[in-house]
Amino acid sequence: MGARGFPPQPTALKILKGNPGRRPLNDSEPQPDKVMPTCPAWLDATAKSEWKRVTPQLYTMGLLTKIDRSALAMYCDMWSQLLAARKVVKEQGFSYVTESGFVQKRPEVSIYQQAMQTLRGWCHEFGLTPSARGRMTVEKKDDEVDPFELYLAHGGQN
Repeated sequence: MGARGFPPQPTALKILKGNPGRRPLNDSEPQPDKVMPTCPAWLDATAKSEWKRVTPQLYTMGLLTKIDRSALAMYCDMWSQLLAARKVVKEQGFSYVTESGFVQKRPEVSIYQQAMQTLRGWCHEFGLTPSARGRMTVEKKDDEVDPFELYLAHGGQN
């Protein structure tokens, strides 16, 4: 029998979310090297394009390490599959007529729907949706100045 409940979130993600459960953080969690992973050669052009789009931002947010390569590759590959299925559905429609005259749902519709469900999970894992990011807080770098804090520091005057 498997573990019950939601899978545990990484400590870094809990910190970004502000530790909403207020439970003690795991201070002995393995910390992989914070090295930008390389794009796998086996990804197709669409997946590689998505890799190049999201990787710098995820790395900057501290949500990506060298060992996250496989998980991100699966996300990018699923993105490519989603777009391929969508293209077929858009060009050929949601259904087709079989040789016996029945109207049948095109297989790419199911592929598209399954890809969307899978991508939703990967987006949540990496904080790639507004709601996932809305639950996160990011520590400001020393050189960043909050405009509101600056406003308050000047006594509410510009």
